[in-house]
Amino acid sequence: SELARIQEHGSLRGINSSLQLITVLKGVDHMAGKAGFASGVVDMLKEDHTKVKGLFEEYQDATGREKAKIADTVIQELEVHADLEERLIYPAIRKEIGEDSLMNEAVEEHHLVHVVIAELKKLKPSDEKFQAKFTVLGELVKHHIEEEEGEMLPLAEESSIDWERLEAQVMKRKEQLMINASGRGKAVACFSS
Repeated sequence: SELARIQEHGSLRGINSSLQLITVLKGVDHMAGKAGFASGVVDMLKEDHTKVKGLFEEYQDATGREKAKIADTVIQELEVHADLEERLIYPAIRKEIGEDSLMNEAVEEHHLVHVVIAELKKLKPSDEKFQAKFTVLGELVKHHIEEEEGEMLPLAEESSIDWERLEAQVMKRKEQLMINASGRGKAVACFSS
């Protein structure tokens, strides 16, 4: 690193060395800030992943209305999460990592999730097809999470994305989506009837 190079070539006495050290430390501080924001966005995604995986597990042991409530929650969580990724996060990552095939696959996985969600919304939880489709949805989502956390997010964290700007956009959009979803949820729950 630049700091090690400066220290290796002698003491940090003198104004030029001090200015070099300040410049290096500002650069380190700036990069730490970018990484902090990266972890803010990435942490949010991983928290969403953990939450939805837990809900899929809860669904397996639930019965009746409890299953319907969990399914409603999963769908709401997935719709909000997918919107954030598709509108804001994926475009920012795609621009920086240059992995079109990886990004295209993630988008196609989202498409499949949207298709299954649309089909679930047409069924009642008591319909025998519902549980099968919900199980398939869980498998799709778990596969998608593994690839996203194992491949895409590590590449994104190493990139020069403007994480501070992206985090601000994501948090603003998420707040709007959650407000919209909570208003709709009370009026028209997907499976409560």
